[in-house]
Amino acid sequence: MLATPARLKDGTLRVVPLGGLGEVGRNMTVFEINGKLLIVDCGVLFPEEEQPGVDLILPDFSYIEDRLDDVVGVVLTHGHEDHIGAVPYLLRRKNDIPIIGSKLTLALVEAKLAEHRIKPYTLTVSEGEVENFGPFECEFVAVNHSIPDSLAVFIRTAAGTVLHTGDFKMDQLPMDGRITDLRHFARLGEEGVDLYLSDSTNAHVPGFTTPEKEIGPVIDQVIARAERRVIVASFASHMHRVQQVLDAAAAHGRKVAFVGRSMVRNMGIAAKLGYLSVPEGILIDIKKVDQLPDHQVVLMSTGSQGEPMAALSRMANGSHQVQVGDGDTIILASSLIPGNENSVYRVINGLMKLGADVIHKDNAKVHVSGHASAGELLYTYNILKPRNAMPVHGEHRHLIANGRLAETTGVPAENVLLCEDGSVVDLRDGRARISGQIEAGYVYVDGSSVGEITESELKDRRTLGEEGFISVVTVVNRQTRSIVSGPDIHARGMAEEDQVFKNIKPKVAKALTEALQQDKEHTTHQLQQVVRRTIGSWVSRKLRRKPMIVPVVVET
Repeated sequence: MLATPARLKDGTLRVVPLGGLGEVGRNMTVFEINGKLLIVDCGVLFPEEEQPGVDLILPDFSYIEDRLDDVVGVVLTHGHEDHIGAVPYLLRRKNDIPIIGSKLTLALVEAKLAEHRIKPYTLTVSEGEVENFGPFECEFVAVNHSIPDSLAVFIRTAAGTVLHTGDFKMDQLPMDGRITDLRHFARLGEEGVDLYLSDSTNAHVPGFTTPEKEIGPVIDQVIARAERRVIVASFASHMHRVQQVLDAAAAHGRKVAFVGRSMVRNMGIAAKLGYLSVPEGILIDIKKVDQLPDHQVVLMSTGSQGEPMAALSRMANGSHQVQVGDGDTIILASSLIPGNENSVYRVINGLMKLGADVIHKDNAKVHVSGHASAGELLYTYNILKPRNAMPVHGEHRHLIANGRLAETTGVPAENVLLCEDGSVVDLRDGRARISGQIEAGYVYVDGSSVGEITESELKDRRTLGEEGFISVVTVVNRQTRSIVSGPDIHARGMAEEDQVFKNIKPKVAKALTEALQQDKEHTTHQLQQVVRRTIGSWVSRKLRRKPMIVPVVVET
């Protein structure tokens, strides 16, 4: 663990990633110079199975909590949840922080903020524009991704220049005709890039990412041969994929219904702004689907990551209004976010058990990544010739792979900074170095509570789910130093019946009585600990379990 960094000197640029390094999601980076802060992206991470009950995971805002007045703006590179999802939670703390992004990105953020009853101060930017935010001059560059209107940002400061790509790839045949602007990259390379923060998600994948246009014909073929309903699951922000589904459905005389609140909201925004071309008369309300024959229906749904409350998961377990049956075709048109594999395959198994034919990335080319593969990243390194490289956005294996690419193109090994969330990087006179570490842990959203769930409480939840729960209630009399009633033992979430515990009851009673009769008077808490230790050791030895044990000692 590195030490807390020294106070920042004037004329030095400090870069602190608060999320997105060592994980796929929760992307957020803070830039600081001369007392002012600029934030790039503010996203969420979705929980995994070992985080039961958690809805979202946020970056830890503690580092900037006391300095929100110094924040000159939040630049959003694109509209995916892992880059914009935490904006409402930041603006709850100070709602007039300027939000900067492209037209589509801001429309998605504003719709999200409206649900939180926050009206933001926004500035719309587009590629080629240059804007000043305090000591930061930001130039925006068009990049191609799996959502339209994505931008990289080139940041000029007194200490040097930084290029932050956001998420990007180099699709040469993009659906919207908007390619990653390598000519712009080249001009920035000529000017000089002191620090390059590059998307690492696909750095370990050789070659080049498949063009989006290769997916359209596959989806068209699947819909063409489907005999009953077709249900396509994708991210609610993947407008290119939805466009391909709309086009294929129209070509084969089918109507399309959007399923899932976020899908309905986002596609409404995309259509209104012209990012989604909706064939005339093709959309129908989900409530009217049953009025059409099955072979005329396509459902465009959320839930491609196996999220428990998303539409597709509820279809798989029979709790959704759409009942999946024999002959239905399901297309999972998205990649797997690392950590979601078990949830996704559980949904696939559930759908197949209901008789559906499930098409996914393992048996058909129904999705391509939105991230640059190794070949594309090499191009950017060779064009930009950065002095220092700091891979971002990815698990550690992705960051390491990206760092190795930087080295192969001539970036000195000592100038390749492999960081983690909370690493503090200082840039001055063209040299970037890790100068310390700050706390950048997980902040959990659980219902309406934010940051109140701790790792200890999550451990308790896992214990409850995996090992079960035992309560032990005993009534004692302090005057007579004896047990009045109990111990009454009840177990939940365990295969054993309550009568299994009859053999341990005398031992608990004996241990408690001995404690009561000692010269030293024990507190109620100490008596409860006697009960906990006695039954805990017995359960561990006899039942090979470590359940949660809640002893209750009541005094009369």
